[in-house]
Amino acid sequence: MSQTPQNPVPAGSAPVTASTNNPHGAVDTGAANKKGLSSGKVTLFSSMIIGISVVAPAYSLSGALGPVAAEAGLYMPAMFLVGFIPMLLVAIGYRELNAAMPDAGTTFTWTTKAFGPYAGWMGGWALLVATILVLSNLAGIAVDFFYLALSQVLSNPGVADLADNNLINIATFIAFMAFGCYITYRGLDATQKIQTVFIIFQLAVLAVFSAVAFYKASTGTGFANLSFSLEWFNPFGIDSFSTLAAGMSLVFFLYWGWDAVLTMNEETEGKHTTSGHAAVGTILTIVVLYLFLSVSTLAFAGTGETGLGLGNPDNQENIFAALSGPVLGAFGILMSFAVLVAALASLQSTAVSPARTLLAMGYYKALSPKFASLSPKYQAPSYATIVSCLIATVFYVVMRFISTSVLWDTISALSLMVCLYYGITAFACVWYFRKTSLSSGVKAFFNKFIFPLLGGLILVVFFAQTFFDSMDPAYGSGSEIGGVGLVFILSLVLLVLGVIAMIYQRIKRPDFFAGKVPMDVEHMIDLPEV
Repeated sequence: MSQTPQNPVPAGSAPVTASTNNPHGAVDTGAANKKGLSSGKVTLFSSMIIGISVVAPAYSLSGALGPVAAEAGLYMPAMFLVGFIPMLLVAIGYRELNAAMPDAGTTFTWTTKAFGPYAGWMGGWALLVATILVLSNLAGIAVDFFYLALSQVLSNPGVADLADNNLINIATFIAFMAFGCYITYRGLDATQKIQTVFIIFQLAVLAVFSAVAFYKASTGTGFANLSFSLEWFNPFGIDSFSTLAAGMSLVFFLYWGWDAVLTMNEETEGKHTTSGHAAVGTILTIVVLYLFLSVSTLAFAGTGETGLGLGNPDNQENIFAALSGPVLGAFGILMSFAVLVAALASLQSTAVSPARTLLAMGYYKALSPKFASLSPKYQAPSYATIVSCLIATVFYVVMRFISTSVLWDTISALSLMVCLYYGITAFACVWYFRKTSLSSGVKAFFNKFIFPLLGGLILVVFFAQTFFDSMDPAYGSGSEIGGVGLVFILSLVLLVLGVIAMIYQRIKRPDFFAGKVPMDVEHMIDLPEV
């Protein structure tokens, strides 16, 4: 197949070429492994394990299941079902982009190729903000559950209060963050081995919890003992679109993280297909788990605002702390360990994503080339991993001393960042394949155009609604500045900081923004159906 140069090639860079007859329906094999990452280390199973680990269902549900129930009431399972739809549609778009051009930069790289450097940079920024914010929160949750589990083992409730001491909390946080950073620094070999054990334990405990909760509800030995109803899955029963949007902001956080498997595509067996299949497989696994858990906890506890009810404000921050004992009895301690393990596992697997995004941004000269440096021993991003963990640590320490409510509102702002970068990546798929999706057949038309387009549009709608609603001071923790909700202000500040950082990099590194840096599109071949 003939190939023609498209851009001048700086010394040391791969030439940029494209198929003359199918430029946007081709497989890019040029980007793979030019960054020096270790190839073929991760299997489909290992990718899904790491994907589930980043989602961290036990950790995510511990703090978000109650608030979702408070928003949706009996229609909580419908919330999970509606939230699953755009996630799946977007995941299909990610799969198609990965098949055409596997690159550790994912959103940053793909959006740059589709829409140009400015959109690509902001897409990468949104991904980095989301993942680094979650890193800080994960370690914070791990601290809380570490002392809670320790208090249960020692039968001393006072031990759990140690997490409220700022100095002890921060010291423990730094220890957990250092652990996660070290494991991630050692590369995916070390990450996937420890993850397998952590995930199997976490999923086993959640499955047992769900089964016992449902059994007790059906036999009348639970708290609310609600009878199962298909009406719980009816999204039209939710009273308003604002309520739906508020619930979706929480649900998107619960689903968030599956895209981390795509950042490992250059290190995965079958890099053009495995990561995409792992992303879809992770989403499907998580939705089944969430539906099972939402139905069983709803049947057991109900949505009341007293006692064990899911709507009780006292249970909102940690629903499993309230329900694990009543459901599992003496084995309730297993749930504390499951959440602790989930937070620790997700802590080190979540660091994989920002490290590889920073690596790609450094490699393509959108950031300092230091970010493109690798550990010679482990063939994994070294500088990028350390910087990610340091930023998350500084952020947590500062927020811990300012206000814990600010920390939680920042996590609420995370949902807006997720909608932003998932949505822009979905549109990048639509635009990148716009000329070839229809001519490639009905299947390709839906996978490359219709599905990602619908997923992106849904996310844009929820982004707009949530962004508007977050101006209300009552949104999130109820904190405000000048009568404007803190979640809105935080979201706006994060976006403005991204623009400022982009302008600085534009001045510092003009070649990337002028389109003079090749994006490693080399040796193009016709794209097979995935």
